[in-house]
Order: sequence, then structure tokens, then C-alpha cells
Amino acid sequence: MSYTTRNGQPQGITYYFTNKIREAMIAEIIAINGYAEHIANSNMEEINAAWKSIMGDEKKHYGMFLTLLRAYDPNQYEKYQEDKCLKYGPKTPMQTYKPSYDTQIILNNLRQDIKGELEAVILYEQEFADIPCDDIRRVFYTIATEEKGHLEHLTQLLLKYDTDKYGSLD
Repeated sequence: MSYTTRNGQPQGITYYFTNKIREAMIAEIIAINGYAEHIANSNMEEINAAWKSIMGDEKKHYGMFLTLLRAYDPNQYEKYQEDKCLKYGPKTPMQTYKPSYDTQIILNNLRQDIKGELEAVILYEQEFADIPCDDIRRVFYTIATEEKGHLEHLTQLLLKYDTDKYGSLD
């Protein structure tokens, strides 16, 4: 059973702040997977460059959250210590993929990503308010601020490529 719904929304209510960190990690993994899928289905270099940059930030955020989790969950840290010496790597090349290039799909993906960034800000600002530890609060605040930047970057790309108008936005 998955903790999230098909669209990535959490199904439960977290009480422990370590689980709030895990919930944030889930959000970052969903974002990473979404950006990777969108890049695979786009031949628009400018949009792909933005997605790759944002995906790099999301991977960084995942690492920041995992570092916090290891610091606050002794069992998680123990599992990390057990597995950190294992060396994984691809044994065979990744499967080939034939993308579907469609302008409307790419615009839909941009809008979906904007939705995801808005959801991340809401989640992280709520968690920020509920967590008593200053170092964890700083990480949530920092990442929420970066997600707001992603929102603005994606919005500018949407305005550039979507021929429809979005009210008074320029």
C-alpha cells in the first residue's frame, strides 16, 4: 500500500516530526520523477533546461531531508550505516524510451509542475509551523523558498509558450 494517493497526495496525518520529514521526502521523489518524465517527453530545449535545473534542486532537497531524518531517527541512521558501504550501479544500460512530443502535453506538464510547486510550498510552510526544532525549520523554510522560485520560473515559461492569456500576468 502506498502512503500517497495516485496523484501523490498524502493519505494520512503525520504526528511525529520525523514522519513530517518523510512526507517531505515523498514530495521530493514525486517531483523528481515528474520532472524526469517531462524531460523524456519534451524536445523543447529551453523548457528541458529549466526542468533539469529544478530537478537538480529537488534531488538536493531530498538529500537535505534525508540528512535531517538520519540525524533525528537513530534507527534510520543505523540502517544508513549498515548499507552505506554497498556499491550499486547500473549493470546494463537503461531501457530505451520513445518520447511523445506534443506542445499541449508539454504545456499541461508545466501546469502540473506549477501545481506541484504550490503544493510543496503549502506542505513545507505547514510543517515549518508544526516542527519545534530550529535546524529542521530552517531546512523547511529554505526549501519552501526555493520552491517559490521554481513556481515563478515555470510560470514565466508557461506565459512564454502558452498562447492563452492568464489575466493580468505579463
